[in-house]
Amino acid sequence: MDPQIENNFKYHAPKEGQPEKYTAIREKAKELAYLIDGTCPNSREKSLAITKIEEASMWANASIARNE
Repeated sequence: MDPQIENNFKYHAPKEGQPEKYTAIREKAKELAYLIDGTCPNSREKSLAITKIEEASMWANASIARNE
């Protein structure tokens, strides 16, 4: 068994202090998404930029859940 695969595919119950970190990351990501939404013309590129912000937020929160 590969420990990394096992860790990546198991449930990680939030530990003390983690929910606050998740919220802070999501709030900053949302702030950037709103900036892009209000600044950029509607386009494929804008949609991709917002999608990448969503991905970055999820991966950042996964790094906390999986590695703390």
